Amino acid sequence: MTLARNATFRQLAAFDAVARLGSVSLAAAEMHLTPPAVSIQISGLEASAGTPLVQRSGRGIRLTEAGDLLAHYAARLLALWQEAGDEMATLQGVFSGTLRVGAVTTAEYLLPPLLVDFANANPKVKVKLQVGNRDAIVRMLAGQGVDLAIMGRPPRELKTVSHAFAKHPMAFVAAPSHPLMVDGRPGIERLADELILVRERGSGTRAMVEQLFKDAALPLRIGSELSSNEAIKQMCAAGFGVAFLSLHTCVLEMDAGLLALLPIANNPIERDWHVMHLATSQLSQVATAFEAFLCAEGQRQVDARIARIEPGSARPSTRPRRGAGSRSRGSLRPPS
Repeated sequence: MTLARNATFRQLAAFDAVARLGSVSLAAAEMHLTPPAVSIQISGLEASAGTPLVQRSGRGIRLTEAGDLLAHYAARLLALWQEAGDEMATLQGVFSGTLRVGAVTTAEYLLPPLLVDFANANPKVKVKLQVGNRDAIVRMLAGQGVDLAIMGRPPRELKTVSHAFAKHPMAFVAAPSHPLMVDGRPGIERLADELILVRERGSGTRAMVEQLFKDAALPLRIGSELSSNEAIKQMCAAGFGVAFLSLHTCVLEMDAGLLALLPIANNPIERDWHVMHLATSQLSQVATAFEAFLCAEGQRQVDARIARIEPGSARPSTRPRRGAGSRSRGSLRPPS
């Protein structure tokens, strides 16, 4: 093929920069070249491909159908070549590279301190963190847009290698003045007529609360559907309804007395945080090292963060709860 035989890495790098930035001038600035020099590289790549790859659109550019297709391959080729360079440097005693991590939205409250500790211990490592809901992170992992993914449970639709690295407490919370705080009913049945603040579809937290109500044979009455944990916390603290959230997201609010755990049997419940990668992919040494770091340090970080919540009704236990293996209408149990 003409493309495979004649295209150069310099042309691919110029095209990748233009595709990412949407501008020849921005790509030129990033590559420390002049705009005409970048345009020459793009023209050469188009000649090898035998078709236009970009089109002018106002002051910027947009990719043609062929350009959109090639952009994905160019990004993967350049990332693989960068990885090869990093691995060669590691063989020579220089531990460096780019750590590409995808994390579900809730994990952004947990992951940054761990990334900072890892980066401080390995100053030549660059970190690229992408955050999204569960569906988005699964797509990134499947498309090899990230090397490692952090989420509550491995996706069933992908073959992955997964390791649990920390406990993940999740709970029903409300404003301390909410009437349910003094409701005498012991279990989840007290929520049957309540408005529940939930995340959008595609979120792991949303899937879990739906399963909890289904297992208890209770209707889930959605008060508001929001794509932000912050928005849910604010509405919940204002007394608008009850929320089901990761306790990692609520540490400051519970410490300040703005939110509190509902006194429901087996609330909070515990799941696990998992770090995973595709079973078919070979991890770089940087990704392998961070995976091992999470398994060694993750639980300590979780314990330190949850310990900020004052003792009492707002503080969860990290011990397994008695009777957790049974299921009843009046208790909470993680879905399988």
